[in-house]
Amino acid sequence: MTKEQFLEFSKNKVIFLDGATGTNLMKAGMPAGVCPEQWILEHRDVMVDLQRRYVEAGSNIVYAPSFTANRVKLTYYGLVDRIKEINTDLVNISKEAAGGKALVAGDITMTGKQLKPVGDMDFEDLVEVYKEQIRILDEAGVDIFVVETMMSLQECRAALLAAKEVTDKAVMVTLTFEADGRTLYGSDAASCAITLEALGACAIGANCSTGPDKMMEVISAMASVTSIPIIAKPNAGLPKSLPDGSTEYDMDSDTFVKEMELLLKAGASVVGGCCGTTPDYIAGLKNAYGELDPQTLTGEDGNPIPRKINGRRYLCSERRSLSFGMDDPFMIVGERINPTGKKKLQEKLREGNLDMVSDFAQSQEAEGAAILDINVGMSGIDEKDMMLKVLEEVMSQTDLPLCIDTSSKEVMEAALRMYPGRALMNSISLEKGKAEEFLPLAKKYGAMFILLPLSFSGLPKDLEEKKENVDKLVDMAFDLGMTKTDIVVDGLVATIGADKNAALNTLDTIEYCYRNDLATICGLSNISFGLPQRSFINTAFLTMAISKGLTMAIANPSQEMLVNAAFASDLLKNKEESDIRYIERMSRYDGEVKMSAGGAGAGATGSGNAQGGAGAGSTQAAAGTTGASASGDGSKDYLAIIKKDVLSGSKRTIVRDTKEAVESGIEPKVILNDVLMPAINEVGELFDKGKFFLPQLISGAEAMKLSIGYLEPLLKDDGEVNEELPVIVIATVHGDIHDIGKNLVALMLKNYGFRVIDLGKDVPKEEIIRAAKENDASIIALSALMTTTMKEMKNVVELARKEELKAKIIIGGAVVTEDYAFEIGADGYSSDAADAVRVVKKILEIA
Repeated sequence: MTKEQFLEFSKNKVIFLDGATGTNLMKAGMPAGVCPEQWILEHRDVMVDLQRRYVEAGSNIVYAPSFTANRVKLTYYGLVDRIKEINTDLVNISKEAAGGKALVAGDITMTGKQLKPVGDMDFEDLVEVYKEQIRILDEAGVDIFVVETMMSLQECRAALLAAKEVTDKAVMVTLTFEADGRTLYGSDAASCAITLEALGACAIGANCSTGPDKMMEVISAMASVTSIPIIAKPNAGLPKSLPDGSTEYDMDSDTFVKEMELLLKAGASVVGGCCGTTPDYIAGLKNAYGELDPQTLTGEDGNPIPRKINGRRYLCSERRSLSFGMDDPFMIVGERINPTGKKKLQEKLREGNLDMVSDFAQSQEAEGAAILDINVGMSGIDEKDMMLKVLEEVMSQTDLPLCIDTSSKEVMEAALRMYPGRALMNSISLEKGKAEEFLPLAKKYGAMFILLPLSFSGLPKDLEEKKENVDKLVDMAFDLGMTKTDIVVDGLVATIGADKNAALNTLDTIEYCYRNDLATICGLSNISFGLPQRSFINTAFLTMAISKGLTMAIANPSQEMLVNAAFASDLLKNKEESDIRYIERMSRYDGEVKMSAGGAGAGATGSGNAQGGAGAGSTQAAAGTTGASASGDGSKDYLAIIKKDVLSGSKRTIVRDTKEAVESGIEPKVILNDVLMPAINEVGELFDKGKFFLPQLISGAEAMKLSIGYLEPLLKDDGEVNEELPVIVIATVHGDIHDIGKNLVALMLKNYGFRVIDLGKDVPKEEIIRAAKENDASIIALSALMTTTMKEMKNVVELARKEELKAKIIIGGAVVTEDYAFEIGADGYSSDAADAVRVVKKILEIA
């Protein structure tokens, strides 16, 4: 089934998926710690019976139990040499159960290894892991694919790209979200939906983590920015421990079915159940909503369900989305990360020094850019390698969407392939082979692109030729399945000094595009080249262009006159909220003709719909203003610089800065106690407030670790090493081979000075207790990601009490709740890594 066939299949009706697999198999006798796929193959009748009952209950699609049958997971169980046999047999089980009455989906998920820079896996290696499994499942005859229970948008992209490069079958994608509506890696629902629809998913949504009542905002956010079907596959409420040690969920089928109406009214049209659900839950859904046309539903407020608005354009980074229409406030694309004409930046790039890149990213966001243009084209460097390094650096400093600016197809593809969002491509023209090479890249990677109306012969000779070039490129994009909302036309600004009609021609082009519902962009500074007092010309031209419908411009957002003129132009055109934006910007003045520090610029509120709130960049930019400060005598303020390194997670510079601080005479203990510890506390606080996300938390902790690594020998030499804090034994419980949360908690605790004994994943309770005894541990920290392994936590607690251990036990993990912790007798519950430090300190009464 192709994407087009799936969209027709799901049109004007609710599609029903299956329910839980793992929790039902456990009830059927599957023990913790085994390889689920192997157990299923050894108990084939159990799986056939379960899925047959799902089909009888009304499931239109059942998931083949190939969930963790990828190379990485099977290697852990010593079964990788059987990967083809296992996946093929699992598909055959589902095909037998379906009996031609339901579609069979090839099910893939996380590998358990994290991508760089959070983990150690390369993106292309992950793509290859997914390709291998997808190829086997495709050959085994699955009808469709599902990528489910994902925590990382980038890992979703890897799986979706792998599928696109192996098969033309449709791919559904669902992620699991935290209580704050973001994934573990900080991606908001809208950014996930925008990225995955653009990349070619046939349906997107959420599964696991929560019951239907807590999933509504995520589903609504996804529905409002996409046009494809939305999937909702929640748990049967929250887990709770029973006296016999088993786990059940607190939402019965009747309640579940009733609550699912909320998700249908939020925009879902593909529904099923995850942990704790059974065929009875699916039967209830089918009976209640089997005859429903989702198009006829209205939301809770009685209004039509919000779906993607025709004509809206969407860009996004991994953690922030940008929505704009033809009449929305003007936006600035920050131009400063471009070595052309910047000798100092060229010098830094050749040295491999990205400090200026980082500063430009932070300052342009603070000054109001809505998008950042990234160009590293220059002699003396490997452009592809540098582009990837600069992208990684910029993405660590800001959440703004990025514009990839290169004339090299190889560089463009490498950048689009690794960019975890929906990028803007700069640019595609009719120059020899350019459109033929670059348009397929835009289509494959779901990018929006800048249309540059140049032809093989160069600049168009007149306005009519320019329009013809625009129309020809638009038609070529249409032929590939793209739409006008994927295109931003460059007005192609020439210099007024050489062509007196340059401005008029560009204004006519902008007006022509506006009438034809095409967004526009231009490089402002070209208009005034070679003339005196260029800012006046640029500003006047910008106001005229905005009056004709200009959408955005590539410019320096720190140009005060230019940005203020843009705000004033929007005000005069009566664009939405332009009056408030103008007043807020003017409040930055102190009554004189100069700007006060800080404040928002053109793009910050001019994005139409900047989903996801403030990202790390604005906080880091604020930190950066002190990070580069000087002491009263004019020397560097190393303490502020090191603090900035921790806040921005700058592993690249923190050791150098720490060394320079020591060499300048600052005592190592001062750096540790007065800078590093307060800085990591601030990182934790920002994480709690939703201003930092998992990658920033990890980067900050790892940067601090590098600084401490340099300081440690010096502290020992000075006799200044603090008495070591108590011992903590940490492990992922038996049967669970996921360790991202556990690793992060261990890293944070180590950075706070605790001696952490990390036992790894899938650790038997006896080994945990033995390690706690041998190391005189004060705390045992347990992690579990899966509902099928949660009960093992209770086994550890009971054994610890039986052995009369003094160690207190704290638990955490994606499926774990505070109520569950108290039900099983644990001493504490941690919601995340930063919280774990606080919980441990509270239990141990450490200030």
